[in-house]
Amino acid sequence: MMTSLRLDAVCPRVLAPVSLALDPGERVFISGPSGSGKSLLLRAVADLDPHTGEVWLGAEARSAMTPSRWRRRVGLLPAEAFWWADGVGEHFPQAAAGAGLHGLLADLGFEPDVCGWSVSRLSTGERQRLALARLLAQDPEALLLDEATANLDPSNRTRVELVVEAYRAGHAAAVLWVSHDPEQRERLGGRQFGIRDGRLEALRP
Repeated sequence: MMTSLRLDAVCPRVLAPVSLALDPGERVFISGPSGSGKSLLLRAVADLDPHTGEVWLGAEARSAMTPSRWRRRVGLLPAEAFWWADGVGEHFPQAAAGAGLHGLLADLGFEPDVCGWSVSRLSTGERQRLALARLLAQDPEALLLDEATANLDPSNRTRVELVVEAYRAGHAAAVLWVSHDPEQRERLGGRQFGIRDGRLEALRP
């Protein structure tokens, strides 16, 4: 399914209203100083924080869906993912088990037995990569990525970039990606926006 993502005057606290449209399969980067509101914007789009305005997935408004359905379809990868169970495998939907999940884990540098690991043994980088796998296993139609590679070494950063790019291309998923890494933004390309003085502004290529 090819689905666009559109923000219509979305206004979380600390930010002026944001209007932005992403075509199906388009990747858009957002940057800005720490505390400028990048994460708050993603959380508003994911309907996790109070805000005004509307977000559209294709022709469907967020306000017309239950929060749980919206968050399955518009998937947020936070900078620090929440883990609610002791075992890694308990965080993956049962329907995702099998070759598809094993392939996804392998692409992120894991053997299938990682599902038997305890969350407590995971490093910060392992948690970050497994949180991405957990998100993609739910087949979201759009991705909201908050510093998806911030804690990774170069090889694992490349793994994550390749997995996200493959998912974006294969699912025609719109990707709104907060990244502090200018080299990453230039390497992957696409439109770029910055938050300055509480406003989202297009950056010149």
